[in-house]
Amino acid sequence: MITAESKIKIRTGNQMIAEGALHAGCQFFAGYPITPASGIYKSMIEELPKRRGVAISAPDEISALAYCVGASARGAKTMTATSGPGWSLMIETVQYALMTELPVVIAVVQRLGPSTGGATQGAQGDVLLTEYCTSGGYTIPVFAPSTPQECFELTTAAFFWSEKLRTPVIVLSDKEVGMMSEDIAYDELKSFSINKRKEFSDEAANGHGHWTYDFVRMEDVPLFSPVGGKWKVTMTGSAHDKRGALQKNSTETLEVLAHLQEKISANRDELAYIDIDDQADAEILLISFGITARTSREAVRIARSHGKKIRFANVQSLFPIPEKKLTETARNVHTVIVAEENMTGQYRSVIQHVFKNKNIIGVNSLGKMITPRDILNVM
Repeated sequence: MITAESKIKIRTGNQMIAEGALHAGCQFFAGYPITPASGIYKSMIEELPKRRGVAISAPDEISALAYCVGASARGAKTMTATSGPGWSLMIETVQYALMTELPVVIAVVQRLGPSTGGATQGAQGDVLLTEYCTSGGYTIPVFAPSTPQECFELTTAAFFWSEKLRTPVIVLSDKEVGMMSEDIAYDELKSFSINKRKEFSDEAANGHGHWTYDFVRMEDVPLFSPVGGKWKVTMTGSAHDKRGALQKNSTETLEVLAHLQEKISANRDELAYIDIDDQADAEILLISFGITARTSREAVRIARSHGKKIRFANVQSLFPIPEKKLTETARNVHTVIVAEENMTGQYRSVIQHVFKNKNIIGVNSLGKMITPRDILNVM
């Protein structure tokens, strides 16, 4: 990917999500064009076949994710990309992937909603829609890049955790980050380890042969067997036991359902990524993510030039909520400001319980980007 002749290139966030996927070993992509995520679609359609992968233009978003889940059932690393309306159509299949423990990475590039909303207008209004899309409220890991460089790096993280935990993972970008072009220094890019889900073998059998969803501890990740391989694999979206056989509410079935959450919860601290710009004796903590994190950095620079003591946290992993790191980041401050480009303060609503005895202030907007002045006005 990186040549000696060209270590700096102009890239959009969408292009860097695609490059992150290719670097992580993505083998299958299916998508349907939708603004502002079409740049990911275009890059994967053009580049993945050159690497002996498969890229399919699907007839709709439902088919796109279903194709990816099917390819994942055969063992391929897969990704799709969409925006709000397309994400809404994918939700049933997301739940199937979660229930069948099939890894898939979904890039969601946010735009103004609801419904078809404003296709060319940015927003950060899909925070709760992406995380709380499942019946039962299961945690889906969600990463939120604020720059094209972070798009690359967090996409490789998404593939790592998707394969490691056998779960859907979301890269939640937004219109400005996705479509804005910047210089990228390729020799400064960081990448997560390139991994592959662990596969079942006769030696790994737990004394009873192959079971599709076998585990000992609740946080264990079942060893994978591909559909059409050596062993019989039963993959159903209905409640099932460790064999994959349909059950309603047997003890084992309820354990399987609880395990889907426990395997994520057990790794919540490792899944926590926050880029902190610290300042000694900080009195104010500013939290943001995505494009608003960039505005926040400018607001912090201005505020500090006027003598204010501020700590800034760019939250790169929205879910699981990085509670321990957020708690530590809020040490000794009296005020916590959360800036996000949505109407009600969606992320603030799910993290405010972390900041006990703190003054919590939201900075929000609808249909326009938050400015440094908007943030400075509440300090």
